[in-house]
Amino acid sequence: MSENKYQIENIRNIGIIAHIDAGKTTTTEGILYRTGLKHKIGAVHEGETTTDWMAQERERGITIVSAAVTCYWKGCQINIIDTPGHIDFTVEVERSLRILDGAVVIFDGKMGVESQSETVWRQADKYNVPRICFINKINQTGGDFYKSLESIHNRLSKQAFPIHLPIGFEQSVKGIVDLAEMKAYSYDDFRDHQLKEIPIPTDLKDKVIHYRSLLIENSVTEDEALLEKYLEQGEESLSPGEIKSAIRKAVLGGKFFIVSGGDGRGVIVEKLLDAVNDYLPSPLDKGSVYGKHPKNDQEEERKPLNNQPFCGLAFKIATDPFVGKLAYFRVYSGIINAGSYILNSSTNQKERVGRIVRMQADKRQDVEQVYAGDIAAIVGLKATTTGNTLSDPNNPILLESITFPEPPVSIAIEPKTKQDQEKMSLALQRLAEEDPTFRIQVDRETGQTIISGMGELHLEIIVDRMKREFNVEANVGQPQVAYRETIRKDGVEVQGKFIRQSGGRGQYGDVWIRLFQNEQGKGFEFINSIKGGVIPSEYIPAVKKGIVEAMGNGVIAGYPVVDIKAELYDGSYHDVDSSEMAFSIAGSIALQDAVKKSNPVLLEPIMKVVVVTPENFMGDVIGDLNSKRGRIETIEDLTSAVKEITAFVPLGEMFGYTTNLRSMTQGRASSSMELDHYADVPSNVAEAIIAKTKK
Repeated sequence: MSENKYQIENIRNIGIIAHIDAGKTTTTEGILYRTGLKHKIGAVHEGETTTDWMAQERERGITIVSAAVTCYWKGCQINIIDTPGHIDFTVEVERSLRILDGAVVIFDGKMGVESQSETVWRQADKYNVPRICFINKINQTGGDFYKSLESIHNRLSKQAFPIHLPIGFEQSVKGIVDLAEMKAYSYDDFRDHQLKEIPIPTDLKDKVIHYRSLLIENSVTEDEALLEKYLEQGEESLSPGEIKSAIRKAVLGGKFFIVSGGDGRGVIVEKLLDAVNDYLPSPLDKGSVYGKHPKNDQEEERKPLNNQPFCGLAFKIATDPFVGKLAYFRVYSGIINAGSYILNSSTNQKERVGRIVRMQADKRQDVEQVYAGDIAAIVGLKATTTGNTLSDPNNPILLESITFPEPPVSIAIEPKTKQDQEKMSLALQRLAEEDPTFRIQVDRETGQTIISGMGELHLEIIVDRMKREFNVEANVGQPQVAYRETIRKDGVEVQGKFIRQSGGRGQYGDVWIRLFQNEQGKGFEFINSIKGGVIPSEYIPAVKKGIVEAMGNGVIAGYPVVDIKAELYDGSYHDVDSSEMAFSIAGSIALQDAVKKSNPVLLEPIMKVVVVTPENFMGDVIGDLNSKRGRIETIEDLTSAVKEITAFVPLGEMFGYTTNLRSMTQGRASSSMELDHYADVPSNVAEAIIAKTKK
């Protein structure tokens, strides 16, 4: 399908998501080769892949940033986003799933469902993204389609059903049986240019009958007419077309998943592409998007049609060395033209659309316009950041933005030379624009620049990128934990009063607040209970602002205060001397005092740590986690000789863990960790932390 034959029902916006090393990038390479975009399949370990284009990705053999590519297959335009598997770069998966219509989840056929497979699955559930499962590497020693399928059933969903069954086992895998069409296909070598249709092997007939029955029985439940026909006349009465239609309807519901498998590099990828075309949704299937009118908060609807007003979402900002700032966006409705003006509804600023480009990883192809349902990038938007809504200036709409987790790891950073100071600030600012989980702040007391991210690898890559892309050498401190403070006592009432009389106009602000605990992760809530105008309404936002500012510095060790509710219920004002500034300061005073009296506690980030280890090292690994104040949650058998240990461990104990684990297990164990929750710091540990901050 070329640009001028655009049809929205033939667009597929899909993400490739998985645990690290499951084969996402290799499968994407296989897809690009099969769809004619590449003349050979690039190898990750040789740094030849299209979507892993950054120097750091090629050196480390991992995906760091999501990359967008567009290819065409049997009349469909497929926009693919290849995402990272490492938990430190989870933001890339989150923002991609927010704007995608479907996903292919890749599993390592030797390992089945791994820890990060569960994380990306939950992210896809959150955005209700229909999925196809592809069990990769089943042609390698230890690869097992049926074992991996069982782990999907045990750990993700019982509603996952094979659409293809492999022919052969491990290295002898040489084809598949398509259960919807009841046809078998084989190849001699994975590099073959096409599949050969063959009779269904006799030794597979029982499996084929069993899994086909399960597939049909569970998919027809979504279609009343077909369900009736199936119940009355049996599955033989359904044509392949009807079966495919039932499967498609079930997959689009988001709770039914089809499973394929094979070698992601090979010709078998063609059957995966067929499944993407046949069963994953087009923008039309996903239907309308809803948002608010930025001026009056009324609900607005946008249908996925070209004749609707333009509406899109910027989901990623990237700095391109050749063209500058690139804003990746998804068009939900209408058409956007190069050279036109659009409104950033999130900031209420008009922006000019300079150039529009279709991305092929790090290469660009200029296009004049982009239609409803498509994905592209705009060059040169000045005030747009991740999660901003872009819309027609005459028909504004504000879509739900994208929320990102708070970064738990911080380090101090300083330029190696004074001349690099300004360059470093600019580099950090650019990198923060690209990555919403990367934060920069300046410590008020020490003047140090502190950068925060999702993990040690995340911050290591940031520092490396600064050196390579911006030519800034930096000295980096030890990783620090992003502690928090909160309260454990409800209903404390305090007065905050600020009065200053020093000739001329004075200052007067007087507030009474009550402080309560909020649910964990809920953040801050402000309740305005002022009655009878005892504080004029124009000063109320200033009180809230003062409270929020005071929350930035806690009373125990100066860490931010989180998860509290502040109720403003009384106060007084002065006709002449009251001002917004006075009420803001009064709010700050009240908050600091209230926190002191509300049994404040220190909180630390607790990480969910998953270790995969050979059984003979299991005792050492468990002993080491226990010594780090860890709590072992589960121990599971991945294979007869490999165990998976899940534990909850404070982040402060986990710096450098990957290196320690390697030396403890002769390099044979691997681990991943993600932020799970915050918990109270034990008093003896808290004392040490407080003493350290007061030095």
